Amino acid sequence: MHTSHLIESQIDILNRELAGVRWPTYGAFALAAVVWGVALVLPFGWGAVQWAMLVFALTLHSSLSHEILHGGFFRSTRANGWLGAFQPGLFVPYLRFRALHLAHHQDADLTDPYDDPESAYLDPRVWERLPVLARMVLGFNNTLLGRVTVGPVIGMADFLRGDLRRIAKGQTDVMLHWLAHLPGVVITLWLVSMSSVPLWLYLSACYGAMSVLRIRTFLEHRAHERSAGRSVVIEDRGILAFLFLNNNFHAVHHAHPQVAWYHLPALYRSGRDKFLLGNQDYVYRSYAQIIVQYFLRAKDPVAHPLWQPKDD
Repeated sequence: MHTSHLIESQIDILNRELAGVRWPTYGAFALAAVVWGVALVLPFGWGAVQWAMLVFALTLHSSLSHEILHGGFFRSTRANGWLGAFQPGLFVPYLRFRALHLAHHQDADLTDPYDDPESAYLDPRVWERLPVLARMVLGFNNTLLGRVTVGPVIGMADFLRGDLRRIAKGQTDVMLHWLAHLPGVVITLWLVSMSSVPLWLYLSACYGAMSVLRIRTFLEHRAHERSAGRSVVIEDRGILAFLFLNNNFHAVHHAHPQVAWYHLPALYRSGRDKFLLGNQDYVYRSYAQIIVQYFLRAKDPVAHPLWQPKDD
């Protein structure tokens, strides 16, 4: 009876998503735009407030970009692409994010060091060959403190290195994705130059937003024999859950990636037992619990504990 109720609930939500207008998403987008705009027009002397407002807006906008790539604004992929192309966070082109994230949604490959582009794990053989200093840095990056301080640098360095390698091999789509990103960067920097926000402060806010987002991605996935057991649920409904647009219900998102963010909590509640059975009770009560538990302690090893070469 419970399973039947869950299926009916899922179908109802999906039908509403196909037919309805996603006003909460538009409202969140307007909030991010207003906070970002107000931060830029505040007078000199408000630097700390502007920085906090920009981190808030840029974090929320990044989460909205995730919603955009899953079709969360328009039914047209092209229209969603035009909306996502403007990335005030500067560092990550929307089209690259879209391509890599949709590849990440191949759940059979989740956490694979090679086939999952968002995996935080390394091939154990690569890990063994790393210099001691690199292993120390990556080990620190596997604590929450490390993830929010050095994590953005490590992530961006790996991201850029991979894309430069792809461009050198002649993958023109990667080059085009970066070229499509440049107009938004130019517009953003021009607007910042017209404001009271120094460029260094704006760039530090972009970094701060990436750091906040690292809290979300820190333990979204774990190594597990079953693909369904790799995605977490964090039963949080606070400010971080809002900034992440309920992606803390990550197992639910992976099971139903087209469901809008504001339906994820209700969908989880309607089938909590089933979701937790599926993900093998990979669940936390809140982000506060995670911060206390892993601020200075690694949750996982850097080397994937279960990974085996495909040809073995």
